[in-house]
Amino acid sequence: MCRSIKTLRPPVLPEEATEEDIHAAALQYVRKVSGFRAPAAHNREVFERAVEAVAAATAELLDGLEVRGVTQRAG
Repeated sequence: MCRSIKTLRPPVLPEEATEEDIHAAALQYVRKVSGFRAPAAHNREVFERAVEAVAAATAELLDGLEVRGVTQRAG
């Protein structure tokens, strides 16, 4: 789907994903789905809420994943 979104879980990402990594992935996802690189002023609020929601869902997913042979993220 979004080629610029990288895998954020170990062992693909050697260290824990940062908030910046998660936000960047969420932003790329929302850009892809909406078709807008930057929203117009009248769409900015909903665009930013979507990025926040996707970032929160991503952090929750990463916190809950159990990857064999890798210690779990500290929440």
